[in-house]
Amino acid sequence: MKYSTLRIISIVSAALFLASCGSEEPAMPELSFEEALQEQLIQAKSGDVITIPAGMHEITRSLSLSVSGVTIAGAGIDESILSFKNQVQGAEGLLINANDFVIRDLAIEDTIGDALKINQSTNVQILRVRTEWTNGPLSTNGAYGIYPVQSNNVLIDEAVAIGASDAGIYVGQSSQIIVRNSRAEYNVAGIEVENSTFADVHDNVATNNTGGILVFDLPNLPVQGGRNTRVYNNQIFANNTRNFAPEGNIVASVPAGTGLMIMANDNIEVFENNFEDNNSANVLIVSYLINEIPITDPNYDPFPEAIYLHNNQYTGGGESPDSEPLALLQAATGQPLPDIIWDGMLAEGKAAADALCFSEAADTSFVSLDAINGFAQPSFDSAVHDCVLPRLTEISMSLSSQ
Repeated sequence: MKYSTLRIISIVSAALFLASCGSEEPAMPELSFEEALQEQLIQAKSGDVITIPAGMHEITRSLSLSVSGVTIAGAGIDESILSFKNQVQGAEGLLINANDFVIRDLAIEDTIGDALKINQSTNVQILRVRTEWTNGPLSTNGAYGIYPVQSNNVLIDEAVAIGASDAGIYVGQSSQIIVRNSRAEYNVAGIEVENSTFADVHDNVATNNTGGILVFDLPNLPVQGGRNTRVYNNQIFANNTRNFAPEGNIVASVPAGTGLMIMANDNIEVFENNFEDNNSANVLIVSYLINEIPITDPNYDPFPEAIYLHNNQYTGGGESPDSEPLALLQAATGQPLPDIIWDGMLAEGKAAADALCFSEAADTSFVSLDAINGFAQPSFDSAVHDCVLPRLTEISMSLSSQ
């Protein structure tokens, strides 16, 4: 049987078409950077290094990682930027619940909530990471920049935190902590250690915050008994930004112009810091009772004890206090407020030296506010506090270098 040339061509063309349909799958749409990154985080295995290339990368939903032994690495603190300016979903920028975790050399900007939250993790390194809200200090900014909580062996090194409406660098309910070589600026609290034990905060710059460095212990939290923190060799100056914390936050009570504030924490050593031009107080040491908030936690101790200050330098400060009792005291004396301010509150049976000892230069000024009696008789006599306490132990941890 003979076939026409046209018939043969038609049969061959149809066969080729069917063959091509059977051998090629439809092209898959290319993943966006955000989708690819979240996929890497979900599929990560211990030992993986997830790379964030240089550039501004828009992220619209929270990212998370729950696999231990992973590193997230960018090209530089101002080079690799995860921007959440158009975030539509999630309470954080990046949420980590993983041990042996490293994040380095990148920035997280403009998250709806906390920028980098690390929860219940051990052996955490946060190296050369910047968190920032780029529109300045606003109450609508996220609460925390760098935020490890209920974690152990935490190293924060060469970090930058800007614009948090609670704390720029915050470590809470944790133990074995080092915060060093970092900068906190235009936050309500620059650096805060809360309800934590065994921390070293050193060689940092805290400036233009409401309060430069805070060491707090608060009631009604799962981890209690904050103690054993060393704050040393920091530059703590001009922390005079208005308090922009949302109403109801405990840091909303921090007076603008506070250098270092210690509340209800024990065994704190403060030394070789430079305090300068903090308009309310260079150093403020208070009981939780100063807030006049009822205490419902039966196990909570609201009084600071064994606070030891020595070899610090004080310049200026106390000239424009953002607190009614402090402003009244300044008006009564006609002088800037003293370098060290203690509210004077003591636990029953305790003496003043149990709360506070200092070995500072002879010209260092001091006041006890007599807050328990409505600030009726402040005392400028520091003789009872001229004492020495045992030095605290340096915090060390064995972590792989990055």
